[in-house]
Amino acid sequence: MLQRPKAGEFPPYYESYIQLVPEGEIILILEESLTKTVSIFQSISESKGNFRYAPEKWSIKEVLGHMTDTERILSVRLLRIGRGDENPLPGFNENHYIKGSNYCNLPIQRIVEEFILVRKATIALLRNMPEEAWLRKGVANNFENTTRALAYIIAGHELHHCQIIKERYLRG
Repeated sequence: MLQRPKAGEFPPYYESYIQLVPEGEIILILEESLTKTVSIFQSISESKGNFRYAPEKWSIKEVLGHMTDTERILSVRLLRIGRGDENPLPGFNENHYIKGSNYCNLPIQRIVEEFILVRKATIALLRNMPEEAWLRKGVANNFENTTRALAYIIAGHELHHCQIIKERYLRG
């Protein structure tokens, strides 16, 4: 079983995400959380998809789009670092990605389908990752990361945003 990453394998600001990930096999955790996340977002009506709990906050559709975009980017980082690419990888501004997206105009089900495809691609990548690749280090956004840390960050990022959806968007 892959061990939880240790401090120094990821930027400190990802600590809270990694702490959200339960103990267990990371690939199984990602599979199980996919089912739960899809269930949450499929239960949201199209009319509620553009709901924002505050004027400056993202809509529900944008949160799911952000989750998808971020997983895609983190998976590319994971691929490159896991394969031994030593080139530093750039950061990204999630607000620019949302502004450049069309998520508010898409049916929520289409965004859910995209999230499912991205997650399945992530899982396939992780299943086929050579054992020696999990501890490889690379630089992304000016911080050192290991391949295994990126897998945990992906899982924790999803859990973080699902918690926000439940607490701030769907309560009441």
